[in-house]
Amino acid sequence: MANSLSASATSAVAQESATVASPEQGRRRMELAFQSMPALQAVRKHLIKTQPFRGLRLAALVDITAETGNLLITLRDGGARVSAAGASSLTTQDDLIGCLAKDYGTAVFGQRGDTEEEQAKHLDKLLACRPQLVLDTNAGLTFRGLAKHPQALAELIGIAEDSVIGARRLRNAAKKGRLSCAAVAVAESKTRNLFDATHGVAQGIVNGILRATNTLLAGSAVVVAGYGWRGRGVAAYARGLGARVIVCETDPVKALQAVFDGNRVMSMNEAAAIGDVFITVTGTRHTISREHFDRFHNGAILANADATTPEIDTDALAGSSSGRRTVRMSVEEFILRDGRRIYLLGEGRAIQLVSGEGRPSSIQDLTLANQALCLEYLVKNRETLPKTVHSVPAEIDQQIALAKLGAMGIVLDRLTLEQEQYLATVTEPD
Repeated sequence: MANSLSASATSAVAQESATVASPEQGRRRMELAFQSMPALQAVRKHLIKTQPFRGLRLAALVDITAETGNLLITLRDGGARVSAAGASSLTTQDDLIGCLAKDYGTAVFGQRGDTEEEQAKHLDKLLACRPQLVLDTNAGLTFRGLAKHPQALAELIGIAEDSVIGARRLRNAAKKGRLSCAAVAVAESKTRNLFDATHGVAQGIVNGILRATNTLLAGSAVVVAGYGWRGRGVAAYARGLGARVIVCETDPVKALQAVFDGNRVMSMNEAAAIGDVFITVTGTRHTISREHFDRFHNGAILANADATTPEIDTDALAGSSSGRRTVRMSVEEFILRDGRRIYLLGEGRAIQLVSGEGRPSSIQDLTLANQALCLEYLVKNRETLPKTVHSVPAEIDQQIALAKLGAMGIVLDRLTLEQEQYLATVTEPD
């Protein structure tokens, strides 16, 4: 594994000022983030002691942030030979690339603002390392390997997938017999969904909108499209800021849940005429499309929270407009032919990444610790796990939750012997 910066990353770091993108600045930010990550701290101590990844080549396609930088170091300290690339040019932070290479000997390919073609080349560099373990996002690295470099995956032991979409893609590949190893869907774990998605991502989305627009949510009609874990969190945060929340859903159970949580529920066609701020968190294409633009009132704000899916039909929006201009950083004004103005945030890309700072370190802690332990689980069970996508073992969620609670000074009750015996023998009534 190379222990130096890629040429493109070296160039990027050199172009930045010492205070903005220097390796020293990156190291300080990583150290600050690590102080808020007690679960990952506990996992690092465990991996240093057990060395489950000793000598294994590990390729990671992740957002290059202070938090994931600490995860990469944790995996390295567990014995892995780590290489990484940025999952999104929106989130790659050049000072961290320099820090990881200079201070920790970890090769990271990419830089902020990379084109899609440049990002593809970085994936090829990762695959050239012939990884035995993959930490993936949206199954991007895995499918690049399957499509372009299948020989690079010949020694693959396991995949830890960090996104719901990626887990779906891997399951489809497994059904077709294309998956050569076991995978774990980290994004479906309890510690990810109950905490990171519901609180971390949701807070990041709302924060990104507020930073981009400086709008007042109190009294505003906020339309949340999609009531999964993220959507439920966004709705709760918006309600907490005084917004009147409307939820749009296609799943009747989730729609009913939204009603019982205190939200209004209606179709997007209805909501389009009422809403002030629209937030899409559905994970599917064109949740907001041409048919809705005619119903928006003047000044409507549109934000997408998905990093990979075009949930807002931006081409149709442009086609319905007589003009467009940038009015604030990450805010583009579209002037419809009847004079109404609609404001699109972050070019329709993930607003929490474009305008905000993603999720707080203290909540990412849970997901990143989960990723590390899932990789360990794959290595330990490499001989017995079927070549399909597996759920995160309950024991891993329990271990992470206990570590977090301990850091918070919370002590739990324990079952008495009598209670354990009762639960072990109790049966359903006839």
